[in-house]
Amino acid sequence: MAVFDSFDPWDPAFVADPYPAYAELRARGRVLYYEPSDQWLVPHHADVSALLRDRRLGRTYVHRFTHEEFGRTPPPPEHEPFHTLNDHGMLDLEPPDHTRIRRLVSKAFTPRTVERLKPYVRSLADELVGDLVAAGGGDLLTDVAEPLPVAVIAEMLGIPEPDRAPLRPWSADICGMYELNPSEETAARAVRASLEFSEYLRTLIAARRKTPGDDLVSALIAAHDEDDRLTEQEMVSTCALLLNAGHEATVNTTVNGWWALFRDPAQLAALRADHSLVPTAVEELMRYDTPLQLFERWVLDEIEIDGTTIPRGAEVAMLFGSANHDPAVFTAPDRLDLARRDNPHISFSAGIHYCIGAPLARIELAASMTALLEHAPTLRPTAEPERTPNFVIRGLKGLAVEV
Repeated sequence: MAVFDSFDPWDPAFVADPYPAYAELRARGRVLYYEPSDQWLVPHHADVSALLRDRRLGRTYVHRFTHEEFGRTPPPPEHEPFHTLNDHGMLDLEPPDHTRIRRLVSKAFTPRTVERLKPYVRSLADELVGDLVAAGGGDLLTDVAEPLPVAVIAEMLGIPEPDRAPLRPWSADICGMYELNPSEETAARAVRASLEFSEYLRTLIAARRKTPGDDLVSALIAAHDEDDRLTEQEMVSTCALLLNAGHEATVNTTVNGWWALFRDPAQLAALRADHSLVPTAVEELMRYDTPLQLFERWVLDEIEIDGTTIPRGAEVAMLFGSANHDPAVFTAPDRLDLARRDNPHISFSAGIHYCIGAPLARIELAASMTALLEHAPTLRPTAEPERTPNFVIRGLKGLAVEV
């Protein structure tokens, strides 16, 4: 168990740079039981990629088993508001409910629909970066990284501008529950945010029932096909999921990515000299410092990995950050290479839970990067940023910059 001396999700030193510990895990084996979180860790790219597509694993188990049958303790009653909101979104559902909801929501994320958003996203990115430049600098997190994707997904859902301020705090509090062994304080914040967020969304849905608009909430309400129709709770949970997942990865990729660029002057200079690198740079920055480090699955039917049997009822933790640094797949994985062409990173997951908003996230990341390259070519950090204490969702508390 000595290898786990370096794998400690609650150690600030590990959170600051988990990638050396991942190398140790990969050298140790293909699957390792980690007692502190009662999970089986999977660190290799090939295994993570295969398991994301393996239907013997699921994001939930309650569609097949009771908690008791599965050998698990039901969540505490006081956490119920969080689980009601979280567990009815398609990310935590399995077919057929997942299929029904995703089929409906995917109509809002067709390539044509996303392509139509490009001018709006680029205009908003230019505006945000313009304000940053006019001020001589600021916090890249709060001035550009957060407001861009939050505004885009809120616009898609039809959330009025005056209502958008609580969206990011609600999301941050809810996402705290995705960390390993969250504290009761974290759970209490998530429950409070779930109640407030749900109440707001129910009010919004009621308003759209009376006065439909040209937005996704109105489209969800208008779905008349019995195969696709959502319950109100599914609608609330779907909207919350889209708002949370629709910006968390984009926000953290932006600040993680720029901090990586600032620490690699040669790569930053190459990017500033050749803006055509932006598309591959976006992919490489998502790989190099992965915004979602770990993704969990329940074992619905016994599986075997490299001779190790993992029983039904166990939980598998697929280490995206480790998979994205696997030398079996990536040449010189610990080197930032913005021109990297062969880049099958799994930052957007895979299988039926592949990120439905991936094309939109790529547009947002490219728009903000291009705007910063064009309007703030001398952008530089003014202080070493502080990492958030979270392991699963990897980000910074802020990134102070000047022009």
